[in-house]
This record gives sequence, structure tokens and C-alpha cells, in this order.
Amino acid sequence: MSDSTDSWRDLTVNDAVAVSNFYQQVLGWTKDEVAMDGYNDFIMKDAHGNVMGGICHRKGSNQSVPVGWIPYFTTDDFTRAYEAAIASGGQALTDVRRHGTASFVYIKDPSGASFALYSDNQ
Repeated sequence: MSDSTDSWRDLTVNDAVAVSNFYQQVLGWTKDEVAMDGYNDFIMKDAHGNVMGGICHRKGSNQSVPVGWIPYFTTDDFTRAYEAAIASGGQALTDVRRHGTASFVYIKDPSGASFALYSDNQ
């Protein structure tokens, strides 16, 4: 069995600007812009500068990502975890994506809850 940790979370929404402003007002978070393909997504930080996660537009490469907070679970054996998710009744919501040496995929579990499997060494 592979080890895993909850290492990141994204909130994917139709209007990331408005929603990031909401979290700034409610929780006092700040945001750093992340350039995408013609628009910006945001990395949100608390008052101490700790990264709380990302707020992303549901368009472009995120068009098929479910709306809502998505936890990213880092696993040391991405292939095994991905195959086990599918074999155990999970559904891949996207193709496996790569960013540098990292791999990730959005999964819906049998209850309908969504998460991302992530590994930075695949």
C-alpha cells in the first residue's frame, strides 16, 4: 500500500476573480496571480503567508474539473493508486496530466466525491 498525504486543494469555479475576492473579504486571504492561457488563476495565502490552495477558473484545461474544493492527495505510487481507484469503482474525470515531473488526475469516488491523485516523481 502506498503512503499518501493531503498536500494541496483547489477551488474550481466559473468566476475565480469574484470567488477569490470573497475569500479575501471573509478570511483575510491574499492572492497571487498565476498566468494561464489569457486569464489568471490564483494562489491563496492566509495572513501569515501560508499557502491555503488555489482558486481556478473552470475553463481551458480545467473545463472538466468539478466545481468545488478538490483535495489533492499525494501518493508515492501514482500508477498503483490510479489503477486501484478505477478498479474499486472510481471514475477518472480527466486524462492524466503532467506538469514537469509531476502527474495528476481528477477522480470521482463511488460516493460521488471528487479528489485529485498527485505524484511529483512519475
